[in-house]
Amino acid sequence: MNDIALAVALHILAIVWWIGGVAMVTTVLLPAARAMADPREGLAMFRRIEERFAWHARAATLLAGASGLYMILVLGLWPYFFVPSYWWLDAMVFVWALFTVVLFIAEPLFVDDWLAARSTKAPAETLLLLQRLHWIALILSVITVLGAAAGANGWAY
Repeated sequence: MNDIALAVALHILAIVWWIGGVAMVTTVLLPAARAMADPREGLAMFRRIEERFAWHARAATLLAGASGLYMILVLGLWPYFFVPSYWWLDAMVFVWALFTVVLFIAEPLFVDDWLAARSTKAPAETLLLLQRLHWIALILSVITVLGAAAGANGWAY
C-alpha cells in the first residue's frame, strides 16, 4: 500500500504544481501583461515567462499522467469511469488530455507560430484571447480539482 500512498502524493504534488501555475498565469501574469502601456511589451513579457513555465507544466502533466495511470491500473479503477457519480475521474482525464495536447502537440506544431503572427497584427486582442482561454482552462481545472477532492473523500451527488 505504500506504493499507492506514494502515487497519490506524487499525483497531488503534480496537480498543485501544474494547476497552481495555470492560476498564477491566468490571474497574475496575463492581467499584468494586459495592463502594460504597450501591448507588444506585455506579450513579450508573457511569452518569456510562459516559455519558462511551459517546461514546469510539461513535467507536472507527465507526473500527473504517470501517477494517475499507475493508480488506475493497480487499483482497478477502469469500471468507475462509467459510473456517473465518479464523473470527476473522466474530468481529470479530460483536463489532463486537453493540457497534454496543448503543451506537447499544439504549441510546438502551430500555436507558437500562430501566436507570433497574430500578436504582430493585434497584440492587445491576442492578450485578451489568451486570458480568456486561460480562464476557461482554469475554471475547468478548478471544477475538476474540487470534484476529485470531494469525490475521492466520499462525497457523491
